[in-house]
Amino acid sequence: MVYSLAASTLTVAAPLACDASAAEGAEPAGRPGRSDVLVTGTDEEMLVLEVTEANKVVVRLPRVEVGQGVTTAVAMMIAEELDARLADVDVPLAEARAKGNQYTGGSSSVSSLYGPARELAATARAKLVTAAARRWNLPARSLHTKDTKVVAPDGRSATFGSLTASAARIRRPAVSSRPKPASRHRVIGRPTTRIDARDIVTGKAKYTGDLTVAGAKPTVVARPPTLGGKAVSVDDRVARTMPGVHAVVRTAGGVAVVAETFHHAFQARDALRITWAPGPLVALSDAGIRSRLRAAVPRQGTPPRGTTQVEGEFEFAFVSHAPMEVLTAVADVRPGRAEIWFSSQTPMDARDSIASAIGLPKGRVRVHVIRGGGSFGRRLNYDVAIEAALISKAARRPVKLMWSRADDIRHGRMRPASHHRIRASHAAGRVVAFTHTMASVSESYEGRGLSAQGGRAPVGVRAAGPLPSDSGLYNFGRVSGDSGSVELAMPLGAWRSVDSGTMRTAEEVLVDEVAASLGEDPVAFRRATLRNKAVRGVLDKVAAAGDWGRAMPAGQAQGVAVHEEYGSCVACLAEIDATDPKNPRVTKVVMAADVGIAVNPRGLQAQLMGTAIDGISTVLQAGLHIDRGAVRESSYADFHYARQRHSPPHFEAHVMPSGREPGGAGELGVPAAAGAVANAYARATGTKPRRFPLNF
Repeated sequence: MVYSLAASTLTVAAPLACDASAAEGAEPAGRPGRSDVLVTGTDEEMLVLEVTEANKVVVRLPRVEVGQGVTTAVAMMIAEELDARLADVDVPLAEARAKGNQYTGGSSSVSSLYGPARELAATARAKLVTAAARRWNLPARSLHTKDTKVVAPDGRSATFGSLTASAARIRRPAVSSRPKPASRHRVIGRPTTRIDARDIVTGKAKYTGDLTVAGAKPTVVARPPTLGGKAVSVDDRVARTMPGVHAVVRTAGGVAVVAETFHHAFQARDALRITWAPGPLVALSDAGIRSRLRAAVPRQGTPPRGTTQVEGEFEFAFVSHAPMEVLTAVADVRPGRAEIWFSSQTPMDARDSIASAIGLPKGRVRVHVIRGGGSFGRRLNYDVAIEAALISKAARRPVKLMWSRADDIRHGRMRPASHHRIRASHAAGRVVAFTHTMASVSESYEGRGLSAQGGRAPVGVRAAGPLPSDSGLYNFGRVSGDSGSVELAMPLGAWRSVDSGTMRTAEEVLVDEVAASLGEDPVAFRRATLRNKAVRGVLDKVAAAGDWGRAMPAGQAQGVAVHEEYGSCVACLAEIDATDPKNPRVTKVVMAADVGIAVNPRGLQAQLMGTAIDGISTVLQAGLHIDRGAVRESSYADFHYARQRHSPPHFEAHVMPSGREPGGAGELGVPAAAGAVANAYARATGTKPRRFPLNF
């Protein structure tokens, strides 16, 4: 049930055990000068829906939009239950609150919001219909809703906006407030263009760097050449006298320059004369890290007697998130209060950490959540916001801090490197035991500097190294695993698909090798051993749509892989041209996903396309090297993420029909895409790939 109090416009909050007071840290409803009363549910989502007199439906979303299309998906849910035009639904991002769920990650947003958002809109619709029935003195059940209006049998209509004041006073609707059954959906499940697409391509959409905050001056930071390095001495005399320079501030991560423009700031930063003490990893490079990881992999037990072994060891490099929009934060820290603007997947944790860093009660810190230009897990952490707040406090003025691309790649978060040892034991034509042990780099927090600030893994983010193969994807007899770690003082973070992107990739490569050992076709072998009917369904779909097994020229081949997670499953078929093994090109990708009800199939297809590019990138060419305690790469010029020329000329994504409630999708496709690309390369070249990316 959903409750609301009388207000000048209809405001509904979801779903159970609501109280009459505004939640601490929640945004006020309505417009200045109006006496709107915000009613907030005590559930984790704390959604609030308002119908304005201008006939707009406004839902403040406790998630962040970072390109994944969550605002469009929620707008579709609301439009569906209200029978509103999608264009009339506005989904601004909620500020950081003091309680509730504002975590964006783990492919959980659509699945967690699907019920609450529809219940919210269904209740609002029932109140609006009841209000119209009272106005026209007609039975409420004789009315229907359409195009953000209530319509009477005789053709009369009233906009939701014209009914909102009277609807807000209704306690008990005269019609059902239950959400529609899936059989009546007209918006949910229909491929839909993003509601913000035009704003994005025309530049109307605002990112943190676009914001104009009174007095906030462009700010950049000079950072050490090595990870965790410290400034021993700073000569800023020249920099301080340069045109446009307002302040030079020492920080835990380096030396900040506040200036009139970013051009002035970069010029002054380069004029600083800094003596750096090397970071704690200065004696360590890739070879040493790989050696430590290999030694940290737990020992495997003795295989079952009488079995044949198929074994492999796999190495995965560090990988940067490298979102297209560089990290940016605006901070205005004053005595007794602070206000921060930035894109955050964990704004509540960020607010608390910022408050602690600058010495204010968390109730005195306000965090505005801004859309982000990509994330892939990077914005789970809030290093940039803490640093901006500390600089603002020290400089005693508002600042707009921007991390350059080099700042983020060389000093920001990265997917940890890992080493995997997998053994499949088979006898009498079937796998009877499967063991996957691994070790990954974990972050040492002793003496951590600013680059490590932004917290440990936020709630809901899996730590590195769960038990491998714990999903039991295949009927492989006794499945076991263990994990170790190598602690290093370097900034790590959850990268899209977290552990699955490496673990499942390695497993899917070995599954192909097991099939070859048994003389079976990779698709047929998977079909015979997969536990889940839905996974077999997506595998069959890509095999049929991708014409699995067709004859191909020498040096070209197909590869396939599957993955199951987040209550969803996916399969990928990739074709590769490895005629030149050092410059392979993926020429075709076919994916199929079963995610339950796909709220926006077009959005799901876009997500799958993104994961295909991630798989191509991290398997073939994109990784970070560590050279004597420093990250070698610094931009897209040397961090070789896939470009247009590397993307497959042919891509298709199939959305499987389903009546189940939505599962997760955003990270789902990465392991399958990576595994399929690796298997295609192996078949095309007759090799057994073991180190990723292959060009390392």
